Amino acid sequence: MKIKFVLTLFFFSSIVFSQVKDSTNLVYKKRVLEGIEVDFLLSYYKQDGLHSSVSGGLGSEKLTDLASNITVSIPLNDDNILTVDAGISAYTSASSSNINPFNASGASGAGGDDDDDDGRVSTGPWGTPWQASSGASAQDALASFVINYSHNSDDRNFIWNADLAFSNEYDYTSIGFGGGVSKLFNNKNTEISLKANVYLDQWRPIYPTELHEFGTYGLNFQNNGFFSGITILDQSGNTTTSYLPNKFKNWDATNRNSYSASLGFSQVATKRMQFSLFFDLLQQEGMLSSPYHRIYFADKANYYIGQAQYISVYETAQNNGVYRLADDIERLPSTRFKIPFGSRLNYYVNERLTLRTYYRYYWDDWGITSHTASIELPIKLSDKFTVSPTYRYYTQQSSKYFAPYETHLSTENYYTSDYDLSTFNAHQYGLGVSYTDIFANANIWKFGLKNIDFRFNHYDRNDGLNANIVTIGFKFVQQ
Repeated sequence: MKIKFVLTLFFFSSIVFSQVKDSTNLVYKKRVLEGIEVDFLLSYYKQDGLHSSVSGGLGSEKLTDLASNITVSIPLNDDNILTVDAGISAYTSASSSNINPFNASGASGAGGDDDDDDGRVSTGPWGTPWQASSGASAQDALASFVINYSHNSDDRNFIWNADLAFSNEYDYTSIGFGGGVSKLFNNKNTEISLKANVYLDQWRPIYPTELHEFGTYGLNFQNNGFFSGITILDQSGNTTTSYLPNKFKNWDATNRNSYSASLGFSQVATKRMQFSLFFDLLQQEGMLSSPYHRIYFADKANYYIGQAQYISVYETAQNNGVYRLADDIERLPSTRFKIPFGSRLNYYVNERLTLRTYYRYYWDDWGITSHTASIELPIKLSDKFTVSPTYRYYTQQSSKYFAPYETHLSTENYYTSDYDLSTFNAHQYGLGVSYTDIFANANIWKFGLKNIDFRFNHYDRNDGLNANIVTIGFKFVQQ
């Protein structure tokens, strides 16, 4: 499954250069990278919230993710570097588990009475948006691989690079490629960069159980497959055969293509201050909706599977045994155009303190606008230890296609109840601790430990979503 909350990893590298002339006027170059460097990153992420997109904008958003990443930079010669980046991320999610919520009872079809651990007696399958199902979609793993080749000119004032990327998870595959160039001027105090990337992605759509069955068997779906012998309830808890999600249809084209171009400008303004500007253009085409995000229409009747006594408290965490059947899935336009631009400013206060600031403005043609601002204050405690308190603020105006649970009308062409596309504000607080050994005295085999970075961040969104992420990174250099 695609994880909605997006997880961000930062990698830092430096280019060292010098020129020495001897009496014969020959030029000797220092290698761009002296030896192999290895970065290893491990992160743990945990979130909770109240607005599951899989359940149409309500229900548990509990999610845990464990990710690891290794980056190996290899100098091919004085000028060229090959970088290989591989990662794997494994997660469990209460939200995505409810693509098929009816595994909560341990049943996949009609069944007899059974006593559950909490004393309830259930007939047939039941589920609830407020707890995880035991279905296959409750967990998934994402594997990614990126290879990058970069070349530096003899005077180190021109750099070009090319990259190839691949990632795969259960229902989604992405292939990407791109490249860029950078030019340095003014004794390397000014840099202009340009890069472009293309991603050609492919969905293998997974639909909510009730809509999958309708798409498979058509109007006779209640007599076949999962629904054979299943009791459907109306809003009053009475048995009915009237449920008919006739607006649903399978996606015909399941590709998603993304194209991006970025322009960057960096300037060393003074001995203490450096700033940079960036401007991006991004275009997406294809299947931009998530096929497992349910939609409930305000002008359609309600239908359920489960235990009738919980219908009256369906929208609260007191609902322990009934799940509402979807009217359709999220439908969004097949194109999206995005424009982010922003700046960074770093200021060296003194030998102990540096100020790092960031701002970004974002606009897209789905109606979303946002502002991001952050500040980081690295404080050097000693030659080896640095602590870095951080704060980030984010505010967003919603997409014109967003509406909360059971608010959209069936007459609309586009609709989503994904709160990532809603109006919200968010605060993120963090603290980093870095240990650096410039001599890399600690060794593992032929590699010295250059530095260790530890970071903790807490994220709060005013719609009820909150998260914590812990990361630890190690850098090793070839001795």
